[in-house]
Amino acid sequence: MAQRGIREFDGKRMLAKYWSEYISKDFKFPGKIVLVDPKTKLDDLPKKYKWLKEEKLVVKPDQLFGKRGKHGLIKANATFDEAKKWIKERMNKDTKVGKVTDKLTHFIIEPFIPHKGEFYVAIKSNREGDTIYYSNHGGVDIESVWKTVAEIQIGVDENIDKLNIESKLPKDTPNEHKKMFAEFIKGLFKFYKELNYAYLEINPFVVTGKNIIPLDLVARLDDTGHFESSLKWGDITFPAPFGRRLSKEEEYIKIMDEKSGASLKLTVLNPKGRVWTMVAGGGGSVIYTDTIVDLGYRDELANYGEYSGNPTTDQTYEYAKTILDLMTREKDPKGRPKFLLVGGGIANFTDVAKTFAGITMALRDYKKKLKDVNVKIYVRRGGPNYQEGLRIMRDLGKELGVPIDVYGPETHMTRIVNMALGG
Repeated sequence: MAQRGIREFDGKRMLAKYWSEYISKDFKFPGKIVLVDPKTKLDDLPKKYKWLKEEKLVVKPDQLFGKRGKHGLIKANATFDEAKKWIKERMNKDTKVGKVTDKLTHFIIEPFIPHKGEFYVAIKSNREGDTIYYSNHGGVDIESVWKTVAEIQIGVDENIDKLNIESKLPKDTPNEHKKMFAEFIKGLFKFYKELNYAYLEINPFVVTGKNIIPLDLVARLDDTGHFESSLKWGDITFPAPFGRRLSKEEEYIKIMDEKSGASLKLTVLNPKGRVWTMVAGGGGSVIYTDTIVDLGYRDELANYGEYSGNPTTDQTYEYAKTILDLMTREKDPKGRPKFLLVGGGIANFTDVAKTFAGITMALRDYKKKLKDVNVKIYVRRGGPNYQEGLRIMRDLGKELGVPIDVYGPETHMTRIVNMALGG
């Protein structure tokens, strides 16, 4: 499972859209929220969102970092003109958050909600299922009052509807809110599970009239659930964390991914690393990465990514070429070999021969450079047309004079990692 952070805007947008389906029809979350980026025409927003001129507002960055209040990055109880001015003063400006500096490029605007009590809820996946965390003392410093947090474990096969959530709430939960909060927590858990969230934290949420309003939200999605939940996710992006700017190569793959029905992902961890992966499947990429780290090669791991969803030969060629270009730019200073692990599970519908044809095209292009930097290639794959794909790879090793060890589904998926790194 690959957990990928999403913007607060997207989490609240989904929550508002599916509130009545999963949570309640008796109390609501109005879902008034606007995302502002460098292309947004601020003066045009009130034409579409009339409440911007009718209510006091809160504005803050939405770039996957927390403690915004502590860093002076929240403007509260503001008019639209004040919010607009505040955004313009910070848009595309370098800003230091902790030890990290980056440009502020995305902001959210919401109604300012006067309130008294603040509450905390979070859901996190674990090996046994999921844990729900709840406290009546939400806010900026939840860590300092963690002893007030109740933990409710939900097993993998456990039905939350059969649990008495109300009885599991802390004793200091306001009596007038117990029923509402129990219903909210049950519904939030269903929303979390059905939409393939891996982490969801609302800190704090408040009660105003008959509504529950999440003031701050942090969320990560399980991107291997894309095939199940993409329609409900809607037009969603997975931004890079604040302070981590995409390299030219990462940006190129990102653009390819956005234009393709397939999934193409690349994160460069260490461009001088000796262990490079070209893995089919999001789950497979996690398993290969874990295996490499377990063998003690964490600092040598050069990249993380995947190609899946039956990409075309041309798309696979461009993806492979990008990785090979990065891999062969310089030799290891100590003269040690580099390793390319072309791996994956047993595909359901990805045509292995078709994707391997793209990889072999790229390997031919980099024949000389592969030899110059002493690359050793290990291949393990299964799925539709895998026999032809493996034959293509075996023949290519002889043609290029580059060592390519090739294995099919009879070999354990990560065995090639041990072969390469364990000798």
